[in-house]
Amino acid sequence: MVAHEYGHHVQDLLGVLDQQSGAGARGAQGASVRTELQADCLAGVWARHAAETGYLQAPSDQELTDAMDAAAAVGDDRIQRQTQGRVVPETFTHGTSQQRVQWFKNGYGAGGLQGCNTQSGPV
Repeated sequence: MVAHEYGHHVQDLLGVLDQQSGAGARGAQGASVRTELQADCLAGVWARHAAETGYLQAPSDQELTDAMDAAAAVGDDRIQRQTQGRVVPETFTHGTSQQRVQWFKNGYGAGGLQGCNTQSGPV
């Protein structure tokens, strides 16, 4: 979770959050989902660099699995299914469980901003 919030900080420094404010558009391909998935991706970038620089020990396979499970637990689809009994993609604000996991993996694998372009194309 801390790494995800770090991702938002990076977005703020890059001006991404300013570009997204007012763009609103909820939904599976909306601005909010794109911003949140990019923060997940940047969390992956942070985790990779934290391990490479020795700031943190490189995560074990189990720790990466646990991180993916945590990301999946807060997907809009999973939360809606648990609280409403149904999934309404038009109201998504953070993306699906699968998307959140995939974008974290993209960032971890790429190790840089180039792997985190959620602003164009389908997410």
